[in-house]
Amino acid sequence: MAPSCAHLPAAPCMPDGLTPRLKHAFARRFNTATWQADVAVPPHMTNGDEQKYGDKCGTYTKCIKQASPSKVDLNAYKLFRHALDTGHYHDFEAVPLGGTRTLNGPMGSYAYTLCGSDPSQFGDAPSPENQESFTVVPPAPALASPAYATELIELYWASLLRDVAFTDYPQSNIAQDAAAELSNSADYAGPKHHGKVTPELLFRGRFHGETDGPYMSQFLLAKTALGALPIDQRYVTYLPGIDYMTDLATWSDVQNGISTGLQNQSDPTLRYLNNGRGLAAWTHVDVLFQAYFNAFLVLQTIGAPLNPGIPYAHSKIQNGFGTFGGPDFAATLGTVAKIAINEVWYQKWPIHLRHRPESGGGLVQLIQDGVLFDGSPDSAVFNSQALKQSYGKYGSYLLSQAFPEGSPAHPAYPTGHGTVAGACITALKVFFDGSFVFANPQVPSVDGTALEPWKGSGHLTVNGELHKLAHNISFGHGIHAGIHWRSDTDVSIQLGEAITLSILRDMACTYAEPFSIDITKLDGTQATITNM
Repeated sequence: MAPSCAHLPAAPCMPDGLTPRLKHAFARRFNTATWQADVAVPPHMTNGDEQKYGDKCGTYTKCIKQASPSKVDLNAYKLFRHALDTGHYHDFEAVPLGGTRTLNGPMGSYAYTLCGSDPSQFGDAPSPENQESFTVVPPAPALASPAYATELIELYWASLLRDVAFTDYPQSNIAQDAAAELSNSADYAGPKHHGKVTPELLFRGRFHGETDGPYMSQFLLAKTALGALPIDQRYVTYLPGIDYMTDLATWSDVQNGISTGLQNQSDPTLRYLNNGRGLAAWTHVDVLFQAYFNAFLVLQTIGAPLNPGIPYAHSKIQNGFGTFGGPDFAATLGTVAKIAINEVWYQKWPIHLRHRPESGGGLVQLIQDGVLFDGSPDSAVFNSQALKQSYGKYGSYLLSQAFPEGSPAHPAYPTGHGTVAGACITALKVFFDGSFVFANPQVPSVDGTALEPWKGSGHLTVNGELHKLAHNISFGHGIHAGIHWRSDTDVSIQLGEAITLSILRDMACTYAEPFSIDITKLDGTQATITNM
C-alpha cells in the first residue's frame, strides 16, 4: 500500500515561487511518481515457443508475410522481431506484410502512463506493492503442453455450441459430450462440481460468484437508461449456422492478412444475449469499456448503494459529484480502460507473442495433411472427441471462427477485452457496494426474444455479477468467437485488477476528502484504497 497522502513531504526538486496550493499539487505528483518507481520490476518469462521452434509455428505471425500455410517468411519475421525489440515506429513500417490488413497498434506497447505502475512492473511474479499476492502474468501454456491441448479442445467444443442457448446446455448432447471430455483433463482450468465439469459450468470463470445463477450476467440483461435514452439490452446479433475459415485456402488468406470479402450476416431480430454467437457478435463491435459503463448505468438504475468507505455514503449534508459522484465514476472507467489497454499491449507484443487459436487449428489441419513442423500440439488434441465432431460438421480440422477475418491482428496473450474488464470492474467495486443483491434476477428465453424470471435458489450479488460480466465479455470475444484461449482471459482479468489498484493508489492523493475504501478482490481477499 502507498504511504499516507495526509502528510506529503516536500519534493526536493520543487521550483521556487509556487503558491501553497501548487506546492501541494507538485508534492503529490512527485511523491506518487516516487512510490511507483519503488515498485519492483518482475521477470518476464515466456513459454519459450518462439526460441524453441525455428519455424515459429507456436508464435504469433498473423499478417506477416507467409512463406507457405502456417509457415512465416523467416526474413519477414526477422524484421518483425527487430521492430518489437526496438519499439521504433519506422522499424514497424519496414515489416513485410502478406496482404492489406495492418498490424493492430503495436506501438501502444511502448506508451507510458503518468498514473499507476508502468507496464514493465507487472510480470511473472506477485505485485505486493499493488496488493496482489498471485503471479500477475505467468507464461502462457506452451504449444506442446497438455494445458494448450486442453484449451484447444475446449475451443473446438465452444465452436460446436455457438448457436445453442446457454439455458439449453443441460439438454444438449454436444454440451454433455464436452463436459465429459473436459472432466477427464487434469489441465482443465474451468470450474468443476465435485471434480466434474457439468454442462451448466461450461465456459464459465472461477472467480467468486461466477457459477451462481444463469450463465449471463444480470448486467447484460437488466433494463437501464443512458440519460433520456432507454436501454432494454436487446442487441443486433448474427444469423446462426454461419461460421468462417473452415477451408484451408480461406484460412491461409486470413493468415496473410488478405481480405476474404465476406461479412457477418446480421439477424434482423433484436435479441437478448443468450448464446455464444450473440456474445461474439456483441464483442465484435463494442466500444472499449462499453460493458462496464453500461454496468455503471445499471447500478444506478437498481439503486445499488455506494461502497460504505466512500465519505458521502452516509452524509446527510453533502453528496459526491466531481469526486465520489457520477461524473467521477463514469470518467474513471475511461481512465483505467485506456491505461489498461496499453499495459496489456506491452505484454502481448514485445513479450509473449502467443499465437491465436486459429493458428493452433491450422497446425492440427496441416499436421493431419502430412506437413512437417518443428513443433506440434499434444496428441490429446488429435485423439479428442471435440476434433472428431468438429471434422464431422465442417469437413476439416480447422477451428471454425465466428468472424470472417478471424482474430484481430495482434497476439493473443493476455486479452485486451479481459484486461479492460478486470480494470473496470475493480473501479466499480471501489465505488459501489459489492454485497448488494439483485432483486428478481432474469434469464433470456431460449430464442433470446424475451426475459424470464430466474427460478434458481440463492442470491446474485453485484460483485459476483461483475465477475461474471468480465468473463461473459472476454469469453464472448474469446472462446465463443474462437479467437482467444481460456488462459488469455483468466490472466488478463487479474492483470486488469492489478492495474486499477495501482492507478487508484495514485488517484487517492488527488482527493481532498479523507477516505479508506475496502473491496473484495477476484481471489476473495481484501484490498484497500486510502489517502489517510
